[in-house]
Amino acid sequence: MATFLYKLGRLAFRRRHFVALIWVALLTLAGVGAASAPAAGSTSFSIPGTEAQKAFDLLEQRFPGASADGATGRMVFKAPEGEKMTDAANKATVAKTVRELGDGSEVVSVTDPFTTNAVSKDGTVAYASVRYDAPAMELKDATRDALEKAADEARATGLTVDVGGDALQAAAEPGAVGEVIGLAIAAVVLVMTLGSLVAAGLPLLTAIIGVGIGVSTITALAKALDLGDTTSTLALMIGLAVGIDYALFIVSRYRAELAEGRDREDAAGRATGTAGSAVVFAGLTVVIALAGLAVVNVPMLTKMGLAAAGTVVIAVLIALTMIPALLGYAGRKVRPAGEKRRKTTGTALAKPNLGTRWASFVIRRPAAVLLLGVVGLGAIALPVSQLELGLPDDGSQPTSTTQRRAYDLLSEGFGPGFNGPLMIVVDAKSSDDPKAAATTVTDGIKGLKDVVTVTPATFNKAGDTATITVVPDSKPSSTETEDLVHNIRDDIASKADADVLVTGTTAMNIDFSQKLSDALIPYLALVVGLAFLLLIVVFRSILVPLKAALGFLLSVLAALGAVVAVFQWGWLGGVLGVEETGPIMSMMPIFMVGVVFGLAMDYEVFLVTRMREAYVHGESASQAIVTGFKHSARVVVAAAVIMMAVFGGFISSSESMIKMIGFGLAIAVFFDAFIVRMAIVPAVLALLGRRAWWLPKWLDRALPNVDVEGEGLRTQAEKDADPDEDRELVRV
Repeated sequence: MATFLYKLGRLAFRRRHFVALIWVALLTLAGVGAASAPAAGSTSFSIPGTEAQKAFDLLEQRFPGASADGATGRMVFKAPEGEKMTDAANKATVAKTVRELGDGSEVVSVTDPFTTNAVSKDGTVAYASVRYDAPAMELKDATRDALEKAADEARATGLTVDVGGDALQAAAEPGAVGEVIGLAIAAVVLVMTLGSLVAAGLPLLTAIIGVGIGVSTITALAKALDLGDTTSTLALMIGLAVGIDYALFIVSRYRAELAEGRDREDAAGRATGTAGSAVVFAGLTVVIALAGLAVVNVPMLTKMGLAAAGTVVIAVLIALTMIPALLGYAGRKVRPAGEKRRKTTGTALAKPNLGTRWASFVIRRPAAVLLLGVVGLGAIALPVSQLELGLPDDGSQPTSTTQRRAYDLLSEGFGPGFNGPLMIVVDAKSSDDPKAAATTVTDGIKGLKDVVTVTPATFNKAGDTATITVVPDSKPSSTETEDLVHNIRDDIASKADADVLVTGTTAMNIDFSQKLSDALIPYLALVVGLAFLLLIVVFRSILVPLKAALGFLLSVLAALGAVVAVFQWGWLGGVLGVEETGPIMSMMPIFMVGVVFGLAMDYEVFLVTRMREAYVHGESASQAIVTGFKHSARVVVAAAVIMMAVFGGFISSSESMIKMIGFGLAIAVFFDAFIVRMAIVPAVLALLGRRAWWLPKWLDRALPNVDVEGEGLRTQAEKDADPDEDRELVRV
C-alpha cells in the first residue's frame, strides 16, 4: 500500500498539470450537470415492511386519484377576544378566504369550516383544509404566495390567522452564515498548524473542490434518484470535514519529510505513502459506516449514507492526487516543519512539544487518566437513559413560524391530538359483510382510552375498503398516543372480520422509530465488525482495534447524552437557539453511530499508525506512544477543531433536524478526539505495553501486509530515484 501510494504521490507531483486538469474538468462537468438537471421533486418517504407503509400502499391501490402524496394546507382562524368565529363578520371573512383559496390552479379541494364541523366547541377557533394536486416541494411559488396572501387579507380584518401543513414547506437553509464562520475557523487553525497561508489554503481548496464535485453530482441526480435536501446537506457536512482533515494530514507529513532533508518530490511521495495510507484506511472506515446504513432498509437513510460515502471517496482520491500536485505548484512556499523556529533559535528543535509532554504525563499516570476519562464520559452519557425518539413535526418548529402557531391554535381549539390524527384502513375484501366489519372496528376504537373522536367509515367505490379517522386525546409524540396505536393493532385488529391497518403521520413516525431501534444492534455489529477486521489488518493487533471500538462506544453514548440534555431537556437551549424541546429525531442514534464511528476511526488511524510506525522501527512500546504524539497530536487536535467548526456551523440552521445533527456530530468529535483518543487511548496502550501489539502467529501469516508504516519505502524510494533527474534541494 505505502509503496504504491508513494509512486502515486511522486507521479502526481511530476504530472501536476495533468492531475489538476482532470479534477477541474470533473468539477466543471459536475457543475454543468447540476445546472442543467431538472429540479428535484418531492422526496418520497417510505418505510418498507412496516404496517403504516402497507396501509399507505393499500390506499394508493384502492383509492386511485386521491392524491395521497399531494400537499396540504390548513388555515386556522381564531376570533378576537370576546368574539366567536360564528359571528357574521368573521363568518363572512372565512367564506371570502375559502373562495379565494379555491381559485388556485393547483388546488384540488377547499373545505368550509362551517359545513364540515371544523369549529371548536367554544366557537373561537376554526380551520379550512386545502388539498393540492402536487407534492409540497413541487408547488409553484404563485400557489404558496396565494396561500400567504389569503392569510394576510383575513388577518387584516382582525382575526388571528396562521397556516399549517406542508404546503409552505421549502428547502431548508443549512445555515450559510454558520458554514462561513466554520470555514473561517478552519482557515485560522490551518494557518496556525501549517505555518503559512499557502499551506493552509491547500486543504481548504481541495476540500471545496471535492465537496463541489460531490454535491453537484447529487444535485444532478436528485430528480432521477429521488434525493432530498438533507442528502446534499449531509454530504456537504461530511465532505468538508473529512476533505480538510485528510489533506491536512498529508500536507503536515510533507512538511515533516522536508524537515528531514528530502527533496520536494520525494517528500510528496513519502507523505502520500505514509499519511496517505492512513487516509485510505480512515476513509474506508467512514465509507463502511455510511454505506452500512443500507442495512436499516429505509430508502431515505440509504440514499443519505451512500451519497455521503461517495463524497468521502472523492475526498480520499483528491487528498492522494491533487494535494501532491498542488504541493508541486506551491514549491518553496510550503516550508519544512519547524523552519521558522529554527531560524529564530539557530538550533534544531530539542524542547519537547506539547504532545510529547502530554503523552509523557499520561504514561506516568495511565490508571488515573483512564479512570477519569471513562467516568467523565459515563456521567455525560447518563441522559441517554431518558431518551425519547420521534420525528419533528410542526410542534417542534420555532414559535416564530406560522406553522407552529397554527399547531398551537389547533391544540387550543380541538385538543393536542388533533394535530396527529390516526387513519385506520379496513381491508374487508375477504369479509362477508364489509360494512359490519367496519362498524365493529369503529365501535371497538370508541371504547379505547385516549380517544376523542372516531369518524364514520368511508368506503371506496368498490365497497371493499374503508378509512376511519381517529383523533387521540394526547399530542402526536406522546407515549399515550403510541400506546393507542398498539392497542388498535393488537386488540381491535384481532377481533375484526377484516384486516385492520393503522397509518397516518403519527403511526408512520412510531413505525419508523421502532424500525430504527430494531436495526441498531445488527447495524452496530456489521459496521464495528467490518471496521474491526480492517483495523486488525492496519495495526496487526487484536487489542488495539478492540480498544478503538470500545472507546467509540463511550464517545457516541456521551454525545447522545449531550443531545438529550440540550434538545430534549432544554439545557443550554437558549445559547444554541433551541426554541422548542421535544423527542430526539428517530434516526439520530443510528445516524450518529454510523457517522461518529467513521470519524472516530479517522483519529484512531492517524494517531496510532504513527505509534505503530515508531514501534515497528525499533522503539519501545512506551516510547512509541510518545513519538506518535510528538508527530501527530498537534495535527489531530487541529483536525478535530476544524471538524468541530464545520459541524458547528450547521447549528445555526433554521431546520431542527440539521441543527441537531450539527450539534451531535460536533460534540461527538470533541469527546472522541480530546478525551478518548488523546487521553484514554495512550492510557490503555501504556497499561498494555508490548501486549498491545500482540497478534497470533497464525493470524499474522494469514493477514495481508499493507505496510501502512511505510517500511518498504526505505529501499523503494532509492530504487525509483532517477540520478539524472534534476532535483530541487531544500535548504534548512
